[in-house]
Formats: sequence, structure tokens, C-alpha cells
Amino acid sequence: MYDIGDKVVYPMHGAGIIEGIEECEILGEKQSYYILRFPVGDMKVMIPTANVEQIGIREVISNDEVADVMKFMSGDQSKMSTNWNKRYRQNMEKMKSGDIYEVAEVVRNLMLRDSEKGLSTAERKMLSNARQILISELVLSKDAEESEITALVDGIIEAEGSV
Repeated sequence: MYDIGDKVVYPMHGAGIIEGIEECEILGEKQSYYILRFPVGDMKVMIPTANVEQIGIREVISNDEVADVMKFMSGDQSKMSTNWNKRYRQNMEKMKSGDIYEVAEVVRNLMLRDSEKGLSTAERKMLSNARQILISELVLSKDAEESEITALVDGIIEAEGSV
């Protein structure tokens, strides 16, 4: 169970802060919900507290782990399928996992591929979503500004792309 003020990651949506726990009646059934606010994108969602494990909600990484993620981001591009459809499905599975390293891998690989060969419209949208998910977690982990983390992520990829 999480408490108000906890920073958590909602797979495929990003990192947010639990602002409240409310009991609501929907379709005649009372259930407890977390009210989660996402600082990046300024969105709020209600998540049934009973479904937290099933959904894959987890705590954001620690400030210490941010350096590991950034080091991982500066690694070499992973081997990806040349078939864009297969590549898209593989990347979508990584994003659905909610694991920050999987999301970071998607961001790194798509940003590097974009600088080399360009991306399809679907992959460009996926990159945008993955970047937002990654950045939202790093913002909450480091207690930093979105612009600062965005510049940090982009700087790592640009440095890699130029090597």
C-alpha cells in the first residue's frame, strides 16, 4: 500500500505523486482509489488500490540509481530488428514492462536510429512517449526541473551519436 506523497511509476504513463486516496462508488461498487498526479504532462488519474500489483505500479528509482540509468543510456545501441513492425512490437513490450532500464533502452535506441536513418511516424510517437515516461521518473527521482532532465537525456544521446 502506498501513502499520500509517495512517488510511483505507472507503466505506459510515467511517474507521478500520490495526492490522495479516495473511496468512490462506480457501477454500484465501492472501491478505494489512488489519485495520481503526473508533474510532466500535468495529468491526474485514479487507480484502484486493489489493482496496483496487476498494473505494475512501483516506486520511482532512488536518486543514486539515476547515475546508473544515465550510464546505461550512454551505452551502445541494442540490436534491433530491421522490420519496423517487429521492432515496434518489441519496443512496446519494453515500455509496458514499466522497467526504467527497458524504457531507457527504447529511448536510446530510437534516438540513435532517428539520427542515423530517421523514424516512421509510429516510431516517432513511441519515442516521444518513451522520452516523457523516462523524463518523468528522472524528474521525480532527482527532484529536478523537467527542462534540466530533458537536456541531460538529449545531451547523452547527442554525445553518443557524434562518436
